[in-house]
Amino acid sequence: MSKTYTIQIEENDLGQILDGLRAREESWRRTADYFRSGDNSVDSFAIEDCNDEYEADRIARFYSRIISEVERQRDEQRG
Repeated sequence: MSKTYTIQIEENDLGQILDGLRAREESWRRTADYFRSGDNSVDSFAIEDCNDEYEADRIARFYSRIISEVERQRDEQRG
C-alpha cells in the first residue's frame, strides 16, 4: 500500500509544477510518436531513453494520470 501525502502550496507554484509535468508528458508522447514514425522534425525535442513506443506510451500515461489527479484536487479546493 502506498503512502498518501497532503501538501500545501501556493497556486502559482502549483501551476509551475503542472507545467513541468505537462512538459514531461509531452516529451514522452513525442518519443512514442518517434518510435512509431521515425520522424523527429521538432528541433528542440530530445528523444527520451526507453526501449520502444509501448514503454514511452506507458510513461506518458503515468504523467497524464498524475496531472489529472493534481488538477482534480486543485479544482475541488477552488470550490
